[in-house]
Amino acid sequence: MNIVIMGGGKVGESLARRILEGRRHEVRIIESDRARSLQLANALDVEIICGDGTNIDMLENAGVRDADCFIAISGDDANNLVASQLAKQYFGAKKVIARANDPRNLETMRVLGVDYAVSSTEIIAQMIEQEANLMEFHLVASLNKGRGQICSVTLGENSVLHGKSVREVVFPKGALLISIVRNNKLIIPGGDTVLQAGDEIIAVCEERAQKALIRLMNSTHADEK
Repeated sequence: MNIVIMGGGKVGESLARRILEGRRHEVRIIESDRARSLQLANALDVEIICGDGTNIDMLENAGVRDADCFIAISGDDANNLVASQLAKQYFGAKKVIARANDPRNLETMRVLGVDYAVSSTEIIAQMIEQEANLMEFHLVASLNKGRGQICSVTLGENSVLHGKSVREVVFPKGALLISIVRNNKLIIPGGDTVLQAGDEIIAVCEERAQKALIRLMNSTHADEK
């Protein structure tokens, strides 16, 4: 995911570290204080843009136009709101999240167009993780009024499932592999079918099994270390 964070204080730095753990995200941080920007540049392996996050040119330079997610997490709720509105309405960012330092400002942010206004950085981190998973996990069809789904996911190069036969994979209870698309050809898998990176896996699962199936499909060798 391409993520832009506005606000590089302790909270912003902590969130950036959390987002970077175990996943390959492209993260940029906009921070207005020059000294703090230098500290962040030395502490994090991300691009730091020093400037005003409520400035259109600054947001343009930070790549907000191409961002999958824009997060305004500075210590000033007014700045967070302005930056969020610009990211959403001017640049068309796909997902905009703003932190309200004062919980009384949450409803105002929501009414004025912020996709998600929250007061906890823990919630923001969880939302980013969920969004990253869902970007790679596609709903093909809904079954039984949403109680079940047919979903697809493409196995990455570093997937723990690469090279394993279907019978070696322990699928979550309530989930079943039904087909594989490989090189534009449909495969009806048997127990001896070996999964490969690049395979599009089609599975049917109950609603309660979806999260476990997402974790399995997105597991990499890095997660095992």
